[in-house]
Amino acid sequence: MILRLAALGALGYGAFKYFEQQKRDNNGVAFAKGEPEGAFRNAGSDATRTHDKMSKTDEELDETYPASDPPANY
Repeated sequence: MILRLAALGALGYGAFKYFEQQKRDNNGVAFAKGEPEGAFRNAGSDATRTHDKMSKTDEELDETYPASDPPANY
C-alpha cells in the first residue's frame, strides 16, 4: 500500500513538473531574442519582441520601469 502511494506521488510530482515547464515562458512575452535572462529587459522598442515604434511618452515610461518615479517631462 505504501509503495503504491509513493509511486502515485512520484507520478503526480513528475506530471506537475512537466506541466509547469510547458507553461513557463523562459524569457517573457515582451522580450526580443538576445535580451538578457531575468525579470527585466532593456528599455526601448528594440528590446521588445514586436519592435513596434513607441511614442516619445511610451519610450520614456518604458525607460523608467521598474522605478516608481515618472519621467521628468511627463
